[in-house]
Amino acid sequence: MNTRNNSDFYQALSLLTVYHKGPFYMAIMVYNSLPPEIQDFSHNIKKFKSSLRAFLHQHPFYTLEEYFSYEAVV
Repeated sequence: MNTRNNSDFYQALSLLTVYHKGPFYMAIMVYNSLPPEIQDFSHNIKKFKSSLRAFLHQHPFYTLEEYFSYEAVV
């Protein structure tokens, strides 16, 4: 189905804090928080890596909180 969040990964529901702080859950959160123009390249690994590298060079985040609070200025 073509929806707004069709490129996002599904996050399984869990009440365990250990699961929420784990690498699998955090990786899904980080990917889902990427700008849509970078997520669009997920089917092409070379373009995805280069666009992700460029994004991270332009916006050096030092903590996950800083990354998740980032909002693109349009």
